[in-house]
Formats: sequence, structure tokens, C-alpha cells
Amino acid sequence: MPGPSGTVVFGRFFRSVAALRMDRNDVKRFQEFVDEMIDDIAITGRNVARWNGRDVIAPQDLPLTRGVQERIREFDKHADAPDIRRLLAQVMRRPPADVTFSDETEDLLPELFGGLSIALARTFRIVDPSVVNPGEDHWERVTDAFRQIL
Repeated sequence: MPGPSGTVVFGRFFRSVAALRMDRNDVKRFQEFVDEMIDDIAITGRNVARWNGRDVIAPQDLPLTRGVQERIREFDKHADAPDIRRLLAQVMRRPPADVTFSDETEDLLPELFGGLSIALARTFRIVDPSVVNPGEDHWERVTDAFRQIL
């Protein structure tokens, strides 16, 4: 996340969503999480698009469960959503070389990652209801949980 403003914005966002205190290291781990998820989602979308005879990934090719869709709608209403969208657009890396997103899918990605960010924050609370400042162990467990379902 670029500069201290990213740390401040994401810190405020995670605090409001799940009462978590995120420091610079957490924001770096969050960026790693986003990078990993973009690859996983892109590969899943690519496979679905190919299954349907297309080379370009459309929004309906993405693995959007009901829970993820609800978190996206929740993110859209969040006060920090405009700042988060801007930051996510700056830091989301490109998907693997053999993946092509449609324009509509590109537009959906910040929303998707906003929704996943809400789910991520709340998963910390599920893993450890008393956590305030997630440690490396928390990040590993939460990331492992996401790997199981995405």
C-alpha cells in the first residue's frame, strides 16, 4: 500500500469493520493477501471462462459466493469505500499472463477485494475473538482459511 496514507486508511477501515488495530506490517501482509487472492480468483475465472468457450473473464466467471456478494454490498456502503477503492486500484497487481479480464470484470475487482477485506477482518475475530492487533500466527491461520474456500 503506497505510503502512510494507505496505512491510515486501511487502519481506520479494519478498526471500523472488526475493531482491529493494523500497523504497517499488517498492511504489508494485507497486500500479500490481495496479491495471492488475485491470482487464485484470476485462475478460477480463467478456468470457468475457458469451460464456457471464452478467453476473456467476465464477472460471472468469478467465484462470488452469496457471502462474498453480501460483503461487496456492505463494502459499497462503507464510509471508507472510496479511499479503499482508490488504494486497491493502485496496488492490485496484474493477474497471471494467461488471464484477461473484461472491462466489467476490471471494474468489479476493487469491489470484490473490498468485500474480501471485510470478510478477512471478521475472520480474524472468528479465529481469535480477543485479537486486537493480529500477529503473524493470526495472519497465517486466516490466510489458510481463505485458501480453503477460494
